[in-house]
Order: sequence, then C-alpha cells, then structure tokens
Amino acid sequence: MEIVDQRESVIVVMDSNRSRGFVEALDWGLKHVVKPGDRVVLLGVLCCDSGKKITTSSCFPINIGGIVISNRWEKIELAGEVRPRQVLEKKKEIYQSILQPFCRQCKKNEVKLEIRLYAGYCPVQIVVHEAQNSKPRWIVLDSNFKKFKLSIYEHIGCNLAVLKGNDVATVITSQDTENSPIISNTKTDGAPLKTSTKTETLLNGCFVATLCSDKYYAKNHEGESSTSVPPKFPHWDMLSQKKGYPRAFIRSEIEEITNNFAKENVVVDAENTKAYEGIFQGSPVLVKPFLENDNSFWSMLKILLQTRHRNITNLVGYCCDNTCMCLLFDNLCVNTLHMALQCDDKARKLSWKRRWHIALEIGGSLRYLHEESAGVIAHLSVCSSHVYLFHGLVCSAMLGNFRTASWLKDNTMHEDDSPRVKRANLAEEEFLSIDIHDYGMFLIELISGKTCSFQNRSEGYSLIDWALPLLEDGLLSEVMDFRLMDSDDVAVVSYMARAALLCLKNKTGGHRIFMSKVLAMVRGEQLA
Repeated sequence: MEIVDQRESVIVVMDSNRSRGFVEALDWGLKHVVKPGDRVVLLGVLCCDSGKKITTSSCFPINIGGIVISNRWEKIELAGEVRPRQVLEKKKEIYQSILQPFCRQCKKNEVKLEIRLYAGYCPVQIVVHEAQNSKPRWIVLDSNFKKFKLSIYEHIGCNLAVLKGNDVATVITSQDTENSPIISNTKTDGAPLKTSTKTETLLNGCFVATLCSDKYYAKNHEGESSTSVPPKFPHWDMLSQKKGYPRAFIRSEIEEITNNFAKENVVVDAENTKAYEGIFQGSPVLVKPFLENDNSFWSMLKILLQTRHRNITNLVGYCCDNTCMCLLFDNLCVNTLHMALQCDDKARKLSWKRRWHIALEIGGSLRYLHEESAGVIAHLSVCSSHVYLFHGLVCSAMLGNFRTASWLKDNTMHEDDSPRVKRANLAEEEFLSIDIHDYGMFLIELISGKTCSFQNRSEGYSLIDWALPLLEDGLLSEVMDFRLMDSDDVAVVSYMARAALLCLKNKTGGHRIFMSKVLAMVRGEQLA
C-alpha cells in the first residue's frame, strides 16, 4: 500500500545558470513561507539556448549529505565535448558545499527537502509539471525567471513570489482565500514570517504586494526611524489614491524605479508596448515609456489627468523630461478578464453574480467617461483584454489601456448652432456609439465565457455572429458559459443579455442610447 505524503509543499525554482546568488530564492522561501513540517521541492533549472536541438531525455541521481537530488535533462546537441551529465556533475560539486547549511536547517525544522536539477527544459514546463504532482501552497521564483511568473500563475494559481533582491519579493497571492495566508513583514531572528488567514485588506482573491524585511523597509523610507515597526501586512499602497498624485516625475526618478530600464524589470514586451515594474516609496508601480513622436502619450496624459474613478486604472504620474516620456500607474494587477476566462479554474470562480458585478463596474466607468467626467471621453477599445481584475482591493475590476481613447469635447463647451459644434456633436455620437457597441460585446464575453478572439474555425463566424442570433431567438441558455451552468444567480444573466441586445442593435445616426440607460438595464430595472 502506497503511503501518501500529507505535508504541505513549497516549490522553489532557482536559476542554475547563475554562478552566484542562485540560492537567494531558497533562502527567502525558508525565511518567509516555509513552515516546520513542510515539504520543499527545490528545482534547479539549467536553461539551454533556443538554437539547441532537443531529442531524448534521461535521468540520474546525486546524493548530498543523505539527500537525493534527482537530475533530468533533455539530450541537447552542444558545441564541443560538453554534455548535460558533465554540466550537472559540476553543479553537483557546487551544490554539495553551498546547500549543506540549508539541508541542516531543513532537518532541524523537520522540513523535507527534495532537490531536482533540470537541463534543457522550459522553466514553465518544469514548474507546472512539478506543481501538478505536489499541489504547492507557494512557488518561489528566482529573479531571473520573473518573465515566466504570469504564465506559471495562469496554469497553477497558487501563491507566487518572485525575488527582487535584498530579501525583497513581489508576491501574487492565490485566488483561494480560504487557504491563502497573508504574510506579515515582521521578521524575528531569521524565523519564518508570521502568517494570517484573516485580513481586512484581502477579501476575495489575490493581489500583488512587495514584501520587505525590516532593514529594507527602514532603508527605503527616509525620515523614518530605522527602528520603526513595519506594517502588519505586506507594505503596498495605491499611490494614485494618495494626496499629491498624480505628479510629475524627473528622469532620474524613473531610472531609479526601473533600475535604469533594466531588462530584468520588463514585464510587458509586445510589438508596440513595453512596460517596466518597480517600487516607488514602498509601493509597486508600472512604468510605460513612449517614443518621442508618439502622440498617444499626450492624448492619454490629457485624459488621465482629468479622470479619477474607482473602476479606472488611475495615473500615478508622468515624465516628459526631454527624451524620457513615461506614464506611471499602480501595479497591483494580477489578471485580465481575458486571461481569467481562458482558464477553466479561474472562469469557474467568476460566478454569475461576480460577472454581473464586473459588468456593473465597467459600465459605471463608461458612464463616468461619457456623462460625468470633466469632458466627454470615448474609450474606443472596451473588451475583456483591457479589463483588469483587482481581487480584494478597493474594487474588483478596472478599465485600462487608454491608448486609443479620445477626448471629444469639454462639458463647458457652449451649445450653439455653429457648424463646428454640430460636427463635434456628430463625432461624439459616432465615437460613443462605438463604446456602447463594444460594451455589448463585453457583456457577451461575460455571459458566454468566450473572448472576442473566439472564432468557429469550421463555420468561420465570430463571437457576435454566433451569439447574437441565439439571444434574439431567446435561447440564452445556448450562450451561457457551460462551466457555470449549475450555478445560482442565473437571473442576473438575463439582465446582461437584455443590455447586450440593446447595445449591439444601437445604430449610429439613430436614437442615441446613453450609457446610464444601459447600466440601468444591467441592474435589472424595467425601462419604458
């Protein structure tokens, strides 16, 4: 009869390519998240270059002080006489000396330590495979693997920490709040940080925080005593909500936040978009640089300086110092709605009532932009990819990505019959109609669990081509996300469906539909 190990697991992933500092992730994990009696799976990853050919796999054991280290590699064709076995044998000699203190510490705390070395595998593939076997409570990543954090989190969804250096880590918490401890910043004599399952700042999911030791906290808060007591929970704040923000930044501040635009700080690197993460005054921020000739910088800055809403990604600051043009935002997001809907586990956690609340929140942000802000603003790209989920903070969903947004006119513009005002009013109706239509599509995404990128390959039709006829025929159940078919609160789905039909049938040049009317329908109000 097979004996099942009931220990809770923590996976630590270190970069075996590093010649120094590769045990920082293990050291941090043992200090902050590993509890006595836990099982620690240490994964040493020796990445290969993209040009190397992968063929077959093999495995052999290494023993360090009574602890067996399993080794696995893909057989890689390398230049010269170097082979994976030779590389891993050299790593074994290094590990035998460096890991001994950690082995003794684990033995003292009754922590079971398992060490596995991999060569030639993708880090995401390794971590996901190990997590499926061990069901970890935490995963701790080496700072060199920061670019893989979202891919790993999307596949696994447990607590995730990414080392930043100086005993500091960025943390993404699990969406399973009942089993997701919040880490205290209090550290005493190297003991694990205290954990708590109750907090007034985390109510329904996950958030990103930056954990810091007492020393780091005191060092980075000028004017405070070095003996000041750190906060009980991870030290983070939404800077955009503080007095004095948004504000202008100078280039030297941006360089300090991004470590001089270091490659390690890059979190987004798409075709037309790059973003860096960093810390400013103890809070995580996101820095988005722009090219000098990018006019979207000025249009976004104009709009975001005038907008403040709980369901909009608000501006922390900006820099337009000669060649440095950047916008800064709070960096508390761990997920987009698009990403959540594509993951079955996360989609199931988005109940009908939760999706309805998201519809209300994003609808409220559009009403604010159209009818309540300092000017009439059209977002022009409302979709699940631009809706960010902030579980447990001041709100659960925020509308972001204002790159295509347009400031249509000031609310102070005089109403007259001049041709200029008539043209402005016509453009306003056309642009706002786009937002209304896109919001209808967004409601379809929430109802169906499919995203706008959905397309039936055999039939060649899009999401709206598939869903709209079914809704018009009253076949709502055919459109509803089958992953939630057994859930309660299905009544709210009919509210969203009625509002979606209203939005998608809205024609430019006809009777204008206001966002406040659409939002009332989403709430379930009966309209004349």
